[in-house]
Amino acid sequence: MTSIRYAGRPPDERRNREVEAVQRQIWTRAVTVVFETDPEVIAAVLPPPLSPADAATARLRIAVVDMGTGLKPFGAGWFGVRAQHGSIEGEYALFMPMTTEQATIGGRETFGEPKKIADVGLQLDGSGVQASIERMGFRVAEVTGQLGDELPGYERDKVDFYFKLSPSPDGTGLDGDPPLVHCHRHETARLVRAVDGELKLMDSPLDPIADLPVRGVVSMEYAELAGTQRGEIVGRVPAEDLLPFVHQRYDDLSVLGAKS
Repeated sequence: MTSIRYAGRPPDERRNREVEAVQRQIWTRAVTVVFETDPEVIAAVLPPPLSPADAATARLRIAVVDMGTGLKPFGAGWFGVRAQHGSIEGEYALFMPMTTEQATIGGRETFGEPKKIADVGLQLDGSGVQASIERMGFRVAEVTGQLGDELPGYERDKVDFYFKLSPSPDGTGLDGDPPLVHCHRHETARLVRAVDGELKLMDSPLDPIADLPVRGVVSMEYAELAGTQRGEIVGRVPAEDLLPFVHQRYDDLSVLGAKS
């Protein structure tokens, strides 16, 4: 009898490949910029129950990821702000652009990461560094500069906060109270170099990261990074508390329609 691949599978054949992937140490090449911004802007973008941390900073990372499976490396980005949930301090992601469907879907459905398909690139030309993010016809961010002094490698643990949002099929909001996810990450850095360069955030109606003004660069560096992560649901948040922030993920088509 021919195997029906859409058919249900027994327990010993079921796998969560996204969880398997993020529990392995995967090395990436990345440029990371931490910058100071306005505290009131951070407060405005944080859904409850998140609140601003003591440091009013945001972080942009542009990376190229090699999964080590023989597949072509893909581009990955991360943009978010310092935040805290109760006594736990971490970061809240506003925008996570990815170049492939595989990188986008798994993290979005498993952890609630705000991932979207985009063009993400990072190039080294001798000591020169160029990195950029473009999505749906808009250049969103770019970093240009020169590699500088070597910096010490490091290992550190961090927490990212995500909400697993699911819009209601009848168009009246969300289909339930979303889970709040704490994503525990362990990150290792090697071949770390300072970057003497410039960060530009460009205006876009789809991904308005330029709304967070760059008041001063805290650090800019290039490194090879590896990380593992583990997610857990720590509670649920009333849907009405998150509805004012849902447009950040789902307004793309309406914005493009108004543009055309």
